[in-house]
Amino acid sequence: MAEGPMTDSGQTGRAIRLTVVVTATDGIRVLSPAGEIDYTTGETLRQALNVTGTARPRIVVDMRQVTFMDSVGVNILLTAHQACAQVGGWIRLAAPTEPVQRVLHLVGIDQVITCRPTLREALAP
Repeated sequence: MAEGPMTDSGQTGRAIRLTVVVTATDGIRVLSPAGEIDYTTGETLRQALNVTGTARPRIVVDMRQVTFMDSVGVNILLTAHQACAQVGGWIRLAAPTEPVQRVLHLVGIDQVITCRPTLREALAP
């Protein structure tokens, strides 16, 4: 996967509501989404989380700039978690904002995917 920003162009005339910057640190793919994760923007995150052809992927999603996430985002994260686990990898979430953390807790995803309070902690072994 190429590194750099990915954006959701959305519908014509609509402002961009989600960007995802992809970088790497010590062999870990770090995704930094910014904005809202929902039905209209989720494909951008889904594409950034694609691990097809990657052996033992390690991914941290830095959630600091995510202002909203609905069930679409939850499903995208769970699907990515399963895809990573199937090939011996993992996914972690870092620094979710309060509204996002509430969603993660309500649906129990924080019991399935490791959630850490900071990016530094999510990157640690």
